[in-house]
Amino acid sequence: MNEQINKQYVLEVINLGVSFDTDEGVVRGVNDVSFKVPKAKTLGIVGESGSGKSVASQAILHLLPKNGYIDEASEIFLEKNDESINITDLNADSKEMRSIRGGSISMIFQEPMASFSPVYTIGNQMLESIQLHRKVSKGEAQEIALDMLDRVGISNPGVRIDQYPFELSGGMRQRAMIAMALSTEPLLLIADEPTTALDVTIQAQILELMRQLQDDLNMSIMFITHDLGVIAQIADEVVVMYLGQVMERGTTREIIKESAHPYTKSLLNAIPKLDLLHDRLIPIGGDIPSPLARPPGCPFHTRCPDFIPGKCEIADPGQTKLSETHFVSCFLFEQEG
Repeated sequence: MNEQINKQYVLEVINLGVSFDTDEGVVRGVNDVSFKVPKAKTLGIVGESGSGKSVASQAILHLLPKNGYIDEASEIFLEKNDESINITDLNADSKEMRSIRGGSISMIFQEPMASFSPVYTIGNQMLESIQLHRKVSKGEAQEIALDMLDRVGISNPGVRIDQYPFELSGGMRQRAMIAMALSTEPLLLIADEPTTALDVTIQAQILELMRQLQDDLNMSIMFITHDLGVIAQIADEVVVMYLGQVMERGTTREIIKESAHPYTKSLLNAIPKLDLLHDRLIPIGGDIPSPLARPPGCPFHTRCPDFIPGKCEIADPGQTKLSETHFVSCFLFEQEG
């Protein structure tokens, strides 16, 4: 295994596996997942609820619940100051991991009220985070917080900084959480469904804001969502996940315009089209299986319109290379190859 991460990437995840001990048995949340996050670019991770997207991000930051654990064979490399750090070797409570979590890697959660403490002001929480990860005085931290609140488009930052999370609207809270995440100048921002709870207008503003701040800070973004429409707007490369596994990965153009896996095509077919407003949406048939009862073979075969009897339900397809940047896990393309 390579010990050094490719210098073109800020993060490399290799053979990530995550399991959970439950009363019903062991649940496999992520199964042998590999991907890379390019420097100063955006990697989109897309899939339905239960596909393992959020679990993978939690594993990167050692934020798994107590009953969750990462496979010993898994490796997660962070490129920091020309040094490759294997995050999986670090203890979740170690000083080095705490400096990475919220410092080198920041995270925006889907629901900001779950991240902000309701009993402290926005400013108190931002200043604590800034002083924890940057060597600045309290006065300098205050200036950084005010500047970042202004940059994310919050009006009257001098007033907002002394308000509590419940005093802000949903869009304002999401902007405040982005401001707090970016105030530590992270190398990588993990955004877990950051626009799902927002209306379309605010969603567009948040996406534009993230693109702008990415350019300003030369930052990488790992954007997690179930919406390929959003991915098309913000991502440079895309990983499509289903039931804890990678089904397809490639550039955004390859995934949107040249999608190969039946699951990716099904996700695209489920997106409303402006020129076909009178047509019915095409939902993905069936339901995503329970992780407690993972189907044998290809995990998508129980819902796949191109199911190959006697093959898909028996073996898990290997990864097929379609181009230098485009890979798919499907027997349809293994046969062609």
